[in-house]
Amino acid sequence: MPSALPEQEFQDLARFVLEAMHVHPAAELTITLVDTAAMEALHVQWMDLEGPTDVMSFPMDELRPGSHDQPSTEGILGDVVLCSDVAAQQAAAAGHSVADELLLLTTHGILHLLGFDHADEAEEKEMFDLQRTLLLSYLAQRGRTTSAAPAARRDRA
Repeated sequence: MPSALPEQEFQDLARFVLEAMHVHPAAELTITLVDTAAMEALHVQWMDLEGPTDVMSFPMDELRPGSHDQPSTEGILGDVVLCSDVAAQQAAAAGHSVADELLLLTTHGILHLLGFDHADEAEEKEMFDLQRTLLLSYLAQRGRTTSAAPAARRDRA
């Protein structure tokens, strides 16, 4: 399934999130869309979980958010891998567009690269509140809204 978003939208969202998190402007990030079979293979290989998932993040230099006065160091942030087919299924179940789901998943993946997680309730609240704020701010800047920015997500991994 081809992406419901143009490449430029992924770039714009990533740039917005990284700037908001004060990540060095030269930090490298890769966003890749894969089919269900490729995502399932990654999910089994890296998480030892069967079946495809929606998004996986592979951090490299373990960069963390910076501050306005001191951005993070330069380096390789890592890779965000998205599965359009799973995103489409989730979007249909949630009643919003595939494009909105891909924006949500991209934001989620970038936050994982920056060290955010949702292993416990406190971490989940922090990450999902930030994810929601970033996505809604990005869309507002573009004069758009979405129904795909819930405070919590349906993560399987």
